[in-house]
Amino acid sequence: MSQENVEMVRRAYDAMNQGHWDAAFRDAHPDFEMTFRGGPNAGTHRGREAVQGVLEDFMGSFVDVVREAKRIVESGDQVVVRVVTRVRPHGSDAEIVSQQGHLWTIRDGKILSIKVFGHPADAFEAAGLSE
Repeated sequence: MSQENVEMVRRAYDAMNQGHWDAAFRDAHPDFEMTFRGGPNAGTHRGREAVQGVLEDFMGSFVDVVREAKRIVESGDQVVVRVVTRVRPHGSDAEIVSQQGHLWTIRDGKILSIKVFGHPADAFEAAGLSE
């Protein structure tokens, strides 16, 4: 496992959780893209501004948003992550917990893309792995 790629992914989650966008995108390629396989943001969003906008819109609906990388597996230039997301909507004490799979593609020390899957197993399968 390339510790560099795994640490890059961990740093990005930590930065996103804190809303530190410069740190979150520090290792992103200028043509970085994020693809959501479903949900209200389905489709591919290109460039930091577009991706950050989608993430900020999502996070703005909640008081707290925390993404925990529960399992990280590297396979070549890809890093697959089983993510648990915990959110608390404005005006509520309820916590909503969901799981997703994220498939990161990293080349030459730069994050090229992240694909977000509604089920972790789908991200592992897309990388040719089993969860």
